[in-house]
Amino acid sequence: MNGLPARRLLLVHAHPDDESINNGVTMAKYAAEGVHVTLVTCTLGEEGEVIPPALAHLAADRDDTLGAHRTAELADAMAELGVTDHRFLGGPGRFRDSGMMGAPQNDRPEAFWSADVDEAAAYLVEVVREVRPQVLVTYDPDGGYGHPDHIQAHRVAMRAAELAAEGAYRRDLGDPHTIEKIYWNRVPRSVVEEGFAALRAPGAAAAFPALATPADVPGVVEDGRITTEIAGEDRHAAAKAAAMRAHATQVAVAGSVFALSNDLAQPLLTREFYERVAGPPGAPAGGREHDLFAGVGV
Repeated sequence: MNGLPARRLLLVHAHPDDESINNGVTMAKYAAEGVHVTLVTCTLGEEGEVIPPALAHLAADRDDTLGAHRTAELADAMAELGVTDHRFLGGPGRFRDSGMMGAPQNDRPEAFWSADVDEAAAYLVEVVREVRPQVLVTYDPDGGYGHPDHIQAHRVAMRAAELAAEGAYRRDLGDPHTIEKIYWNRVPRSVVEEGFAALRAPGAAAAFPALATPADVPGVVEDGRITTEIAGEDRHAAAKAAAMRAHATQVAVAGSVFALSNDLAQPLLTREFYERVAGPPGAPAGGREHDLFAGVGV
């Protein structure tokens, strides 16, 4: 196993900052417990909007240097979370941010959305067979909110899980490996509604001009879809907030509240939720797992 720890977790995300917003507590918790946490980011996030006015020149329609800047932000975020194994799919810049759905950038030949799924998945198969994770975390088929890169990340991650396990597939990429458990990022509707209700209290979101709505939060589903809840310690929640602050071109954090480039406040969730879509249950029927590795033989 190349000297890797007994428990190994792989997360596949579309852009730098997605991992900290969705999984910051989870990543910090498991990294602190000695789990080998691997993050694969599929693009550099070149098409993102830039929040700080002083950095507006980085944007794609100006200097087009945002990708390199976000690479540095990601490295800083990973340092906050204690994660040392973070990679870009196929290497930095192999796939470009595709922009929002319907944008002209979708059709660029180098855009992630334009990539052949099997060709892109091969890069991830090599990572899977090297790291041999028991657990994979990625998006649902809609990518949480319909962004083309998130949808493509889902497709590539799920396909790579299939291909990595096939004995006859690309033995040059390593020995076959089956990922035992696969999770999709989710948020229970009740948690989102409670979070926004708290933000409506006077002064709760004073750092931002207006509130977002639950519809602005990716991956919201009815509570019954949630199979797994991860709640770290206060230090893990603090690490998540610090990691989000590291993505300063994309995220503004004020206490327990944050906003994206739309400047609309939403709650910074310190419990993270998942839907298990493959692998053994780690809780009795009707109950929630509290460990992504529950039921895994390690």
